[in-house]
Amino acid sequence: MKLHRAAALLIAAASAMSAAAPAPDKLCLGCHDEKTAPFHASVHSVLGCTGCHTDIKDFPHPDKVAKVDCSSCHTGPAAALPASVHAKASAQPCLSCHGDAHAVVPVKDPKSTVFPTNLPRTCGTCHGDKKFAQQHNQPDVYSQYMDSIHGFALTQDGLLVAATCSSCHGSHDILPSGNPKSRVNPANVPATCGTCHQGIQQQYDAGIHGQALQKGNTQAPVCTTCHTAHQIGNVREAAFKLQTNATCGNCHKERHGTYSDTFHGQVSLLGSQEAARCWDCHRPHNILPASDPKSSIAKANLIQTCGKCHPGANASFVSYSPHADPHNAQTYPWLHASSIFMNLLLASVLGFFALHTLMWFIRSRAEHLKDAKEGRSNS
Repeated sequence: MKLHRAAALLIAAASAMSAAAPAPDKLCLGCHDEKTAPFHASVHSVLGCTGCHTDIKDFPHPDKVAKVDCSSCHTGPAAALPASVHAKASAQPCLSCHGDAHAVVPVKDPKSTVFPTNLPRTCGTCHGDKKFAQQHNQPDVYSQYMDSIHGFALTQDGLLVAATCSSCHGSHDILPSGNPKSRVNPANVPATCGTCHQGIQQQYDAGIHGQALQKGNTQAPVCTTCHTAHQIGNVREAAFKLQTNATCGNCHKERHGTYSDTFHGQVSLLGSQEAARCWDCHRPHNILPASDPKSSIAKANLIQTCGKCHPGANASFVSYSPHADPHNAQTYPWLHASSIFMNLLLASVLGFFALHTLMWFIRSRAEHLKDAKEGRSNS
């Protein structure tokens, strides 16, 4: 009631001082302190208080006023929001992201809650909360993003072009990944990543993985299959290189097994960064089968491919089969036979020495007992 009386006094005083009515904002701010929400610095200040609170016609106004309808001005976002996962996130989902309506600044203002450098923290208020993550069965994507190459580029290097949450998920029409229209639906992920990595997308689309996806194969690998969604590492760092073979092996289990038996595979498992990995031979994005003349592993291109690491490679050198399987007698009969021979030879040698050691132990034990018996007899 004190606020209402103060407003009434302001109106009466202003009317007495001037024949013209005072600005409504001045009347509002006489009661509503601007300290916590600097309205005059807000993007909404040009609208005036009653520009948003359209139900207020008289002063003082009722205690309860109608909820502000943002869609009266923001028709585009309002049309997209109902289908978004955030539509029912709160009573006023707009304010959850944009902050106090009385202090909203333009999105290009570094103080804006949705300015690129601030957006991850804004999204992180929910998606970085452990209770929220458990409730929605989600990982702590905020921490994952902040530790990723995108997060470092944005927060450490200050690159405003670095991908943020909205770069991949959108701003207002954020849809669940299972929705075919979602930017992060597997079928759409290459195009989403391609908004920044256009050259890589072109290579991917030309490769066997991209071709499979375009034909409707929903199991075809996409960007997030190999790079993950939020924990995207730097492809030039050792940590990423050392895990790439296992990543490819998630789909190509048989090939990964035969690779692991080779010199390249063994040295790679020991932590070498120089050993050839899957993408050194098959290329990382424009992967093509050996039957394709443009493939890096096509017979006509093998000398060039192997020559990147082995200068002087020739036709004899590249005849080596990096995925030969000694268990496949039909495709590799000589390798299969030699593998059996070597296994039998190894077993026989080890068996012979095991038998020799056992017999030596028995004789040694017998000699020890004999000496002990003779010693007792002499005493």
